[in-house]
Parts: sequence; C-alpha cells; structure tokens
Amino acid sequence: MTKVITYGTYDLFHEGHYRLLQRAKQLGDYLIVGITTEEYDRTRGKLNVIDSLMTRIENVKKTGFADEIIIEEAAGQKFRDIQKYKIDIFTVGSDWTGQFDYLKDYCQVIYLERTKNISSTMLRTQNKRIQRIGVIGTGRIAERFIPEAKLVSGVSTQGVYNPHHESAARFAKKWEINAYRNSEEFYAAVDAVYVASPHETHYGYVKSALEHGKHVFCEKPMVLKMAQAEELFSYAKAQNLILMEGIKTAYCPGFANLLGIACSGIVGNIRNIETCFTKLEDLESRELTNIKYGGSFTELGSYVMLPILKLFGKDYEQLQFHSINDKNGIDLFTKASFQYPNGIATATCGLGVKSEGRLLIAGTKGYIVSEAPWWKTTYFEVHYEDPGKVEKFSDRFLGEGLRYEISDFLSMINGSNKNDFKLTRGESVTMAGIMETFLKEHRNL
Repeated sequence: MTKVITYGTYDLFHEGHYRLLQRAKQLGDYLIVGITTEEYDRTRGKLNVIDSLMTRIENVKKTGFADEIIIEEAAGQKFRDIQKYKIDIFTVGSDWTGQFDYLKDYCQVIYLERTKNISSTMLRTQNKRIQRIGVIGTGRIAERFIPEAKLVSGVSTQGVYNPHHESAARFAKKWEINAYRNSEEFYAAVDAVYVASPHETHYGYVKSALEHGKHVFCEKPMVLKMAQAEELFSYAKAQNLILMEGIKTAYCPGFANLLGIACSGIVGNIRNIETCFTKLEDLESRELTNIKYGGSFTELGSYVMLPILKLFGKDYEQLQFHSINDKNGIDLFTKASFQYPNGIATATCGLGVKSEGRLLIAGTKGYIVSEAPWWKTTYFEVHYEDPGKVEKFSDRFLGEGLRYEISDFLSMINGSNKNDFKLTRGESVTMAGIMETFLKEHRNL
C-alpha cells in the first residue's frame, strides 16, 4: 500500500482544493489529509481564516478522497506524521515548491500544479466570498504580492496583465497564474485589481479598473496629483467600490500600536516628529533613471509622510523641500519640512545617500523612538525625563507585510469599514497633493 499525506487550511472550500485532493488521491492507495487549526495558521502567518475547523473537516470529508483526516497543530508535526503513519509520498500545491524539500530524506515529495482559475460559478454559490484578484505590473513589488496573497484566506490570485506581454507571460509562468493579452480579458476574469505598475501609470489603470466595476488596491503613491486622487475616490464611492492605497506601514499591527501610544498622552502633547527612510539603489534602476517620476521622494515619500499626517493632521501651514540631486536632476536625497500651528516635522528619504533611519515622536513629557526599519514597526521605546525610565513595546511583522493590506482590503470589500481609519481618503488625497507640489517645484511637472 502506498500512503500519501497532504496538508492545508481548506478555508472557503473551492474547486482548487477539490482538484488538489483528487490528484493527491491518485498518487497512491491511502490518502491522509492534515487540516490546520486556526491557532497554528496564525502562528505561521495566515490571516483571515473564516470557516471553523469543523466546517473545514466536513468539506474535506464530503469530497470522498480522504481515507483519514488528522489535525495539524504545530510546527514540526509534518515530520512526525510522516514517521508515525509510515508515509511514502508527501504532496502539496506547487505554489509551495521547494519549501518542503527537507522532507525528501524521509519520503518522496511531490508538488502538484495549482488550479489557476477559480470559476465564477463556484463563487456565486458562495456569495463571492472568494475574491479573484488580478495583478497589473510585473516588477519587484508584484513579485512580493503573490506569496503574501496566498496567506490571506478569501482571495485567489487569478492572473496578471502587462502591456508588454512577454513580461506578463514570464511572471505568470513563475507563479502559475494566467497571463492576459489585453485588458478587457483581464478585467472579465477578476473581481478586484492590484496595481503595481510604475507610478505615472497608476491613475490610468486605477480609473480603468474602477470603470470596469472592479475594486482596486493600488501601490503607493496612488497618484501624483491631488485632483486625480479626489476624482478616483469620488468615483469609487459613487459606484460602491473599494479604492485603497497600499502603504504597508499603515496596516501593520506595530504601527497601529505606536500611534495609539503616541495619541494616549503618555508623552504629553506632541511637538516634533522626525521620520527617515533611506536605502541605496542601483544607479541604473528605474527609480534613479526615470527622469520625470523617479527619485527618492516619489519612491519613499509616502512612508515618511505617513506618521506626520496621522499625528499632526492634513492642515500644515508651511511646506519646504530641500534635495540633493544627481546630475540627471533626480533627487538622491530629500528632506521635507512641515510647519504646523503647534508643531514641526521633517520627512527625510534617500535612494543615493544613506542615513540613520528612525521615527522620533517628541512630546512635552517624553518621546517615542523606533529605529530602522521603523516602517515595519516591530519594536519601539518610550523615554522620559528620567533616563532610567524606559518602556519597551514589540509586535510581529509577518513576511513582507502585504498580507495585512490584502486582509484589510478584503474586509472592506466584504462590507467592513472598521479598518478604513488606518489610511483615510483625506490622507491619501493630501499625500497626492504634496507629491504634486514636489514635482512642480523640482521637475516642473
């Protein structure tokens, strides 16, 4: 007898799950299916599991493929189960290719091709509880999105569109999704769109997606003009669609905790905020060769403006920019200075000059400091006049952080507005206005 084992969450059970179990059963004579608990899913970074464990067990039972069902509760259990049940073949979907190769010393490991399409028929029976997401763009951030999305229950990455179809085809082959040759086919196949294309194309793609009735999650900066942001948000609202700007810091748990502490009065009245985010980019990269829309501020400005707008608000009195430019005119380093009625702030970012990146929030009773990478906010401290009095706070930041954004995006699509305070429409509009001011002053755009 050939024994096969596979594992999964099997939340919102769909045809992809069915087909994988069917192919797993065909590999041998006896199939054991491990179903993860909600607690274990949380520890390994999977968010938003909806169905109860008992519901998920029943759904797997109904397929008739499982000869035995076990519960996966902890890391390391796969190895123990292989030994305990004398397993011949371990199998999972190909989106996990390579991640379980360490088990090859104990049994055969087979990665089964994932199901690229989740049909609209299946979704209608579930009241569209699974959102099919399409990706526009094939750059670095899109590469990070795919593995993060698979860790959010309730979404399925359906395919990718890029006007340069060769790029889309390579991307689709790597991630085992569909590549679409034209935008109409793309929009017809998805429920929501993730825009991860170059900055200057965001407005056109977001507008097009909304006009096709799709919810949109767009990378920062969403647009580079205030009027464009206002137009898109107004249109989305009128069409009852979700439009969300993706600044991962805004959605990570540690940053929300930091803002709560800062606004609690623990450091008194906030009077000064200093933010800094720098990294050294390849001089031949898009960020440092796109003469019109590249540079430090368009790339990193959203991050460093975020804490300032969250804590001091949108109504600054003065704004000044100081930049160090490359010979092509692109800013390698920019410092934006804000004057508020009761405080001052500086937002510093750089792609060609390295500096100490930290977030400092100074108040009348003490200060909060989070060292780099504060934009992931895994740790921060509260200091007081007494140098011996220091309070320390820490939070988890899972993976690339996009899973937090995707989870909140899904929640908003499903009708919840409890998380829309994390990055408000007004804050996104204000950021677009600041980007517009910078580009007018420094690029004459």
